[in-house]
Amino acid sequence: MRGQRRPTGLPWKRALASLGLVGILLGTAACGGDDGGDDNGSGGAGPGEISEQGDPVSGGEITVGLEAETNSWLPGEYAGGNSGTTVAYALYDPLMKRTAEGEFKPFLAESMEPNEDFTTWTLTLRPDVQFHDGTPLNGEALKTVFDTYLKAPTSNVANTLAEVSALNVVDDLTVEYVLTETNAAFPDVLTGSPGWPFSPTAAAAAGEDAGANPVGTGPFSFVSWQRDSNLVLEKNENYWQDRLPYLDGITFRPIPDEDTRLASLQSGDIDVMQTLRQSTVAKAREVDGVDNYEYLGNNSGVSIINTTKPPFDDVRVRQALAYGIDQPALIDVIGGTGLTPDATQYFSPDSPFYSEEVAEAYPTYDLEKAQELYDEYINDPARSDGLPVGTDLSFSYNCPPDPTLNELSQLYQSYWSALGIDVKLNTVEQAAHIQNGLAKDYDVQCFRVGAETDPYFTLKNAFTPGPLNLTGYTSSVIDDGLETLRTTMDIAERKAAVEAIGMDIAENVPNVFTGYTLTDVAVGEQVKNVDGWVFPDDTEGDGVPGATTMWGYVWLAD
Repeated sequence: MRGQRRPTGLPWKRALASLGLVGILLGTAACGGDDGGDDNGSGGAGPGEISEQGDPVSGGEITVGLEAETNSWLPGEYAGGNSGTTVAYALYDPLMKRTAEGEFKPFLAESMEPNEDFTTWTLTLRPDVQFHDGTPLNGEALKTVFDTYLKAPTSNVANTLAEVSALNVVDDLTVEYVLTETNAAFPDVLTGSPGWPFSPTAAAAAGEDAGANPVGTGPFSFVSWQRDSNLVLEKNENYWQDRLPYLDGITFRPIPDEDTRLASLQSGDIDVMQTLRQSTVAKAREVDGVDNYEYLGNNSGVSIINTTKPPFDDVRVRQALAYGIDQPALIDVIGGTGLTPDATQYFSPDSPFYSEEVAEAYPTYDLEKAQELYDEYINDPARSDGLPVGTDLSFSYNCPPDPTLNELSQLYQSYWSALGIDVKLNTVEQAAHIQNGLAKDYDVQCFRVGAETDPYFTLKNAFTPGPLNLTGYTSSVIDDGLETLRTTMDIAERKAAVEAIGMDIAENVPNVFTGYTLTDVAVGEQVKNVDGWVFPDDTEGDGVPGATTMWGYVWLAD
């Protein structure tokens, strides 16, 4: 089905309905023309249409415009978000990846099997795979990377791997991940940076500079990096997959400003751009000669609420904030009208873990109810902030310096001011904004939540003690649901657990949803097969989640 033309505004949707992936792939979104073409459709492509793919072509180089720069390319140091991940897919191969149907499946690995109680996972590597420096990928390499780098006290994935007590080498191509407790969702860990093998030989030789000199097994190898300017990669001539990659090289350029990035694509200064902003997706759909590969997954814009401090430790205040805002108007401000539905939970409407019951329970705009809850709190002699009865609330709302986010902040301010709240708007640079969230050093602030990970990891990170629990909210209902998700692969039981957690979140509103995030990899029409990657056995992959691309499968048309 990939490459078929679809009417503008009615993107091709594939439900990713299994244990692993919870999201929607919009493979060739916003496409015009007939509704039944084949992969090699005829005719040109105008705005809102996808161009024909044609047959694979080898050769040529492309330049990709990224949302942001990344701090380091070494797993364990890397904290690059979507921009860093899409670059990583050129440098590294993930041990595990997700299929178009959402199943976990070995990619760089050959197989991965659990024992009976999901406490030991045995992973077998493919034979004859080498890192870019010629070091063989084997069990000892995985163990060295795991012990020396990923589990180091300074590693930013050490917490993710806390449940792994050991990685044992069984033979040259086989290792065991030994867990401290049952975890049916463990393969998901190896789709992320803990599952991106890198050369331990090269890392040891580079020492503290290893993050600036990445050496993986991926389709492209490192040439140079000028931080905040460009990262240059060239074709891996010794790649383990025959015929891949098609391109001779890729240059990645961080271009943080959305309008500048889109203008660079229009002018031909870059060939590809990624965006996570709805307004930019809408603009890119209207550009002649540009193909858009869109993805609506489980990522949502929200306002996170610091439940660890008064007055936000009182559910009445949080509920008042939720009932006091009109989500469709917020979606309109960020340019999402007609692109994304209202968000009511951590999983999108076509996810197998989406719940209609949660959607109905989540607060919708009701100014009268919001005022009633607000007045009840401020007139309570036992109010948690200790202020005199009748004293109106005052708090700060933080957001990064972006014109669209400024408008979003102002709309939030207007809704909550109508209740009697004095809302002060603060502009905070992105790095400090993230750090404030991790440290819970804020009142209320805009953020993104959700991920294309197994619900166990998504919800565990968000609602159990630790730095990633940005709101500080916990509950016994969530704990019980997580225990179910941890110990079973039964899909019905897992859905019920996620729904119970969703109902608790809808009632206690630790965050207020702004709307789902539609992402886009926008490309000049000469760039082909952006979402067409497959596994080594030709199983269809999950496309372009979060505006990330498997670059080894991309080619340039003649």
